[in-house]
Amino acid sequence: MESGELQAVVEALIFASPTAIPMKRIREVLEGVAGRDEIREALEAIKARYHPERGGIVFVEVAGGYQFRTNPRYAEFLRRLTLQRRTVQLSQAATETLAIVAYRQPVTRKDIDAIRGVDSSGVLANLLAKRLVRVVGRHQEKPGRPYIYGTTKNFLEFFQLKSLAHLPPIEEISPSLSAKMKEEAQRPGGDGASGEPPSPSSPPPASPSEERIASL
Repeated sequence: MESGELQAVVEALIFASPTAIPMKRIREVLEGVAGRDEIREALEAIKARYHPERGGIVFVEVAGGYQFRTNPRYAEFLRRLTLQRRTVQLSQAATETLAIVAYRQPVTRKDIDAIRGVDSSGVLANLLAKRLVRVVGRHQEKPGRPYIYGTTKNFLEFFQLKSLAHLPPIEEISPSLSAKMKEEAQRPGGDGASGEPPSPSSPPPASPSEERIASL
């Protein structure tokens, strides 16, 4: 396939995808038509064409994939356009809980409760409904094998992150929450002074109801 046509095809795939489309998926669609190097060249050409200084649409790499978005420079005009549209809003409790999940995942609800000092079941249910967190399995070493939670691809897209590795230091987000997390990690029965989350083994087969929850 000629390079110009390949660029057009890749551009169309990115535009049509409802979420950030990863390289793996692009290669699957273009199997037998173009190789990895050719696709990368096409992506670089598209990236140059949609430079932030050149228009209202920009090409971004986010959540492990590629996506077209509106240029942040024109956010004020878009805000006026979508003023009446319902957007995802997070309360202080939800923001705090989401931060704990993001930085300590995989994490149980009791671990979250211990850090926050209050029950977080309602907040977690809200975050599950917004598809910002998900059930990733069950903790195999704790009594009752409680659910363990992690963030979703929607979380990365919502905060415009390429991956979890691009999360800023928790100290920059909330010094007070960082202190709470360190305090919880150091207490007897906590995860340890390092603050590293536990590493549970693979979860057992889920029931239909568990699968429905985990799909959020």
